[in-house]
Amino acid sequence: MFTSEKTQMATQGKGSPSPLENTHVPVQLKLAAAWTSCMFLYIYVDYFHLYKPGFIDDILAGVVWEFDINQAFVISGLTLVGTPALMILLSTTLPARANRATNLVVASLYVPVSAFNAVGEFNAVGESWMYFYGLSIGLEVLLLAFILRSAWTWPRTPSASMPDPAAPHQPQIQMGR
Repeated sequence: MFTSEKTQMATQGKGSPSPLENTHVPVQLKLAAAWTSCMFLYIYVDYFHLYKPGFIDDILAGVVWEFDINQAFVISGLTLVGTPALMILLSTTLPARANRATNLVVASLYVPVSAFNAVGEFNAVGESWMYFYGLSIGLEVLLLAFILRSAWTWPRTPSASMPDPAAPHQPQIQMGR
């Protein structure tokens, strides 16, 4: 078994391990994980939607809800699912400033999409499937809120012109001799 020296020291003396260590998770990783969750949620909701009675018959007839299945419909669907997939990559590779802005914009655009889905589903299925759609859309909005909060509260690094708050007695401006 592999244990670190820190873990071995924590267990010595008392015989029981110390509380679990909280490690710092970078914002980029949190955002990528949230977009991954969004993507899987979209895919699984669409998959489970196939179990709704009559839905496959509608697909075979070339219609989803009231939309004809054509190239524009499929491209729209691919865009809705492809954007979270792209955001996984962008959240881990973009520089911090561009990353923050991109996540704020894309997540903000997806909140109305989720709201549109909620209204569309309620009008299309009535109360029979509202628990399913209410839960799925609620989870989407929670994930998007997490993305927005994580991007909005992105930790900032102090600039060279900003004083270090931990060292208040250091002179801010050094006079030349």
